[in-house]
Amino acid sequence: MRNNKYTLKLFLSLLFGMILFSSCKKNLPDERLSIANDSKYTQFIYQPVLGRNTLFANVFQYGSSSRPLDFKIVNMRSFTNEAAPELTDKYPVLVWKNIYDGTEKSLAEIEAKRVIENHPLFEIRPHSGDFMMWASANSNMIKAQPDSGYVFDVEMSNSGGRKYFQNFRLKPFKERSYEPSNLDPITGQGTSVSVNPSAVNITGERGQPLNTRDVKVLFRKKGNGNSLTFKFIDSLSNPINPDKFATTDWANLVHGFNMVKDQEQVKYEVAYPIPCTPYPTKYTSVSGEQARIVFRFERLGFGGILQKHTLLFNFNIYEKGDWEMTFWFSGDKPKFGND
Repeated sequence: MRNNKYTLKLFLSLLFGMILFSSCKKNLPDERLSIANDSKYTQFIYQPVLGRNTLFANVFQYGSSSRPLDFKIVNMRSFTNEAAPELTDKYPVLVWKNIYDGTEKSLAEIEAKRVIENHPLFEIRPHSGDFMMWASANSNMIKAQPDSGYVFDVEMSNSGGRKYFQNFRLKPFKERSYEPSNLDPITGQGTSVSVNPSAVNITGERGQPLNTRDVKVLFRKKGNGNSLTFKFIDSLSNPINPDKFATTDWANLVHGFNMVKDQEQVKYEVAYPIPCTPYPTKYTSVSGEQARIVFRFERLGFGGILQKHTLLFNFNIYEKGDWEMTFWFSGDKPKFGND
């Protein structure tokens, strides 16, 4: 009997000990993450152009800090140390929810891939430390250069603690609705009436090759819709029939729909901005950063040699609207006929 009691006590003691150990093990704190001194930002001054989405990526070096890390902007203020609710309040912005890849078959299909969300106009990505200025920001609400702009700090944290990076500068430039632009980045005023194409390989009627200085590109916004129109004019502003550029791939010139072409212009229904995202497609430069259009025609030169002529232009349009782009041959006009 005595042995049975002893055995029972020993069993209960072991059972109690196992339960106590298991409970203590569950309540042990997780291994604490660390905040390292070598974690740092590599850029402290940010100068986005208002009116376009601008992502400042890879500006933070993690160093030896444990991940995941959390980031947030704190103490956003004007350069004169006043509150800046225009940058801390939330506003509607257009956000891509599905990937735009240039294969979309309609404007509706493109629009279905993005939605409106509410965000601060300038915000930090919560786990990467990257910064984003949204296209909804404009100089009517945000201080832009030559104003000294804003100052802000960043808090980085994990379960091991927190670290602050102070006195970042945000100094936006005024809007430039298109690139290449003839607008001064500080004043927003025009420095010329036009810009020049990216490349020209065309012979003029006088027999001399034209260069980029001989062709002017004029941007004009005529409404608030979703269209882009191309026109060509000579030095006297007389229209040049787009059909003269006979080997142009009009169907794939831009990512546009419902093309209408007449003797004076070619019009497309398009989504803005152009290009929609910096994703390389058949409508963009190699990097995807700009739309790429090429107007083409062929003619027979002396000796019956086939000459292939091109007018190339890389560009962006950031502001939604009914835009008109005119190519003005300000001196000699193209020689379309054979020699």
